[in-house]
Amino acid sequence: MTATAEPTADPTPAPAGPRVPQLRVIGAGEIAAQVDADREGALAAVRDAYLAHDDGTTVNPHSSFLRFPDRPRDRIIALPAFLGGDREIAGIKWIASYPGNTEHGIPRASAMLVLNDHGTGYPYAVLESSIISATRTAASAVLAAQALTGGRRAGRVGFVGTGLIADNVRKFFRDLGWEVGGWRLFDTRRANAERFAAAITADGMGEVEVVDDVSGAFTGCDVVVLATVAGEPHLGDPALLAHNPVVLHLSLRDLTPELVLASTNVTDDVDHAVRERTSLHLAEQVAGNRDFVHGTISDVLRGRLTPEPGRPVLFSPFGLGVLDLAVGGWAYDRVLAGGGGQAVPDFYTGAVG
Repeated sequence: MTATAEPTADPTPAPAGPRVPQLRVIGAGEIAAQVDADREGALAAVRDAYLAHDDGTTVNPHSSFLRFPDRPRDRIIALPAFLGGDREIAGIKWIASYPGNTEHGIPRASAMLVLNDHGTGYPYAVLESSIISATRTAASAVLAAQALTGGRRAGRVGFVGTGLIADNVRKFFRDLGWEVGGWRLFDTRRANAERFAAAITADGMGEVEVVDDVSGAFTGCDVVVLATVAGEPHLGDPALLAHNPVVLHLSLRDLTPELVLASTNVTDDVDHAVRERTSLHLAEQVAGNRDFVHGTISDVLRGRLTPEPGRPVLFSPFGLGVLDLAVGGWAYDRVLAGGGGQAVPDFYTGAVG
């Protein structure tokens, strides 16, 4: 019988398989600190996400709206998404909007963002996301304002609604070095507008006036920011847009179909924005088509769309989940690099299946 040698151990270890990531929780304070320190970086993250979406390296299903028969003003929205490219991030934002909260001294919106490991599917981070959501909305607005006006300069900026979103837009204008000659503010609660005016004055950002009628926030303003909680159109006077401003229609439901159809319309994603009874959706029902939507912000950024002179321009972003992933991933990396966040090492211990 011929002897056979004992098998020798392979000196090259087998590659490690997927590992369950450790969950980390990051709160509002740490998120806000990163945004406050680098709004230019947050803006760049949003811009890159828009271009990735334009390149087709994202997956962004329609948002899902949870509504309640006994609370018609309230809603909770789920925004799942995948952001591809150099860094692949999957996740979901779960954001509630309860306008009545403000009457009890708590914010209207509350949210969390879950980031999932692309290799295993396991969630590896839970981030407070009302700040992320406000940041990506404000960044997209100011990015659009820059692209549509051709620079970081405006003779006058008007605000209709002076709450959390508006305040984040203001901070982007400030920290990105915009030159603004004056500000006109309208809010159904004058005290809110006066607090907003005080913040602009404290920042030394130019002359500011609180106006008593919504038309005053349009008159003579190159850029107008609509940041209300309106559920139905309430602005329909053609005189509001007669001077052809750039309108950042962040609240999506303020303008009548007639004003929409008389303007150049830019959005973030047509299929997302022309639904859920937005002003664009109502305009589609009147027009019978979507031809009045001229393109997306990516078309503007890449030079495929230049708004026609002599017409008002409306930017109506529905708010893509990939933007939340972009800002959330950017903030997560910065917090982690500084040793922040709260690890939950035993979160998955004992899980089966």
